[in-house]
Amino acid sequence: MAVNGKVNVRDAIVNSLMRTTNGSKFSNLELDSALKKYDLSQKDRALFTAIYYGVIERRITLDTIIGKLSSRPLEKIDPRTLEILRVALYQLRFMDRIPAHAAVSSAVDLTRKGGTDSFVNAVLRAYLRSPDDFEGEKLGLLGAELLSYKYSVPVWLVESWTADYGYETAEKIAAESCSRPTVTLRVNTLVSSSDEICRELTAAGIECERVEDSESAVRLLSSCPLEELSPLREGRAYVQDMASQYASAVLAPLPGETVFDVCACPGGKSFSAAMHMENKGRVLSFDLHRSKLSLIDKGAEKLGIDIIETAERDGRIFVPEYEGIADRIICDVPCSGLGVISKKPEIRYKDPAEIKRLPEIQSAILENCSRYLKAGGTLVYSTCTLNRAENDEVYDRFISSSEGFVPEDFEVGGRRSTGGKLTLFPFDGTDGFFISKIKRVK
Repeated sequence: MAVNGKVNVRDAIVNSLMRTTNGSKFSNLELDSALKKYDLSQKDRALFTAIYYGVIERRITLDTIIGKLSSRPLEKIDPRTLEILRVALYQLRFMDRIPAHAAVSSAVDLTRKGGTDSFVNAVLRAYLRSPDDFEGEKLGLLGAELLSYKYSVPVWLVESWTADYGYETAEKIAAESCSRPTVTLRVNTLVSSSDEICRELTAAGIECERVEDSESAVRLLSSCPLEELSPLREGRAYVQDMASQYASAVLAPLPGETVFDVCACPGGKSFSAAMHMENKGRVLSFDLHRSKLSLIDKGAEKLGIDIIETAERDGRIFVPEYEGIADRIICDVPCSGLGVISKKPEIRYKDPAEIKRLPEIQSAILENCSRYLKAGGTLVYSTCTLNRAENDEVYDRFISSSEGFVPEDFEVGGRRSTGGKLTLFPFDGTDGFFISKIKRVK
């Protein structure tokens, strides 16, 4: 693990990848844990992050290449050796700043103790002899299989996006899944303004800009350790993607109202609602998992919000005391997360059978929680996925079958909804997201 008293960065990356690949940890949690564990320079932290996320992101492409070069089937390759191959091949194919000899020699060194160094060396040298042979078109791939290989997205997911949005849009979504997303801050407007935050960050040498058509959003234009940003440490801002901020803006709660956030953790939309309300009124934040509610309580305290009440609730189960008391409800339901793959790359490897079960759960939450809305009240149904079965179909089914509820069109971020619903795509500068608005008329 150590070289001359220092951590061997690539060895550490391999260890983290093994924990992520076997499903014991989510990538963001593993990365955070690893960066805290190892005493790395800023340069090595950046390298660790780039290779770690990159290998997870490009695993389908990498494994296809390894499978064509290896004398052994992938399932017969020792798991650690396979991760070492992925790390080295990722550097060779996707990182032009790392010399080929450095990527190969480090991989060989890592496998020497296990006796697989000659095998690893042979695979990597074979790739270097003809890297252009591994372009998707030269491999004879077409359609969904070509996009799957090119952007490392499962064929079933490419086919799903193609069925929902067309081949051209499917390719744009897949390409964006391999991008490096920007970070957006939601300014705590109870104590600060976006102008103040921008001035402070700029003075600290951090490139940023206000987001057009928003009074509360600041976009970071350069990467930096978020834990070092004083507005985040001091509760004057928190991280929230623009799509989530748009959903809160569509909800548009007013001071003194009662708002329900029925699937609230980790709390971003509850916090936004309280800020829209100027910390006046009542925000009831519910979640199925009691252990997560402390995230909301601690976040609210840090932001200086005192109108949020948290409780463990299953959004599918009716609570009679809540019937008809909410002015506004946000149903940001559990979903497949297919709109945030660039931030959580392992999402692309989800079991499609699990995703197929989600619309039933989402519909149950929406139908149950709509009973909590007052006549004249507003409900926002949203997800961070790009899957019509979880989005349009759930919304359309509710509107067509629920008496007294009607779609309500809206405009947000320069975009106009159609039939009360709007899909945001990641190539338009936000997370992939679905926002819809419902009004109870009686």
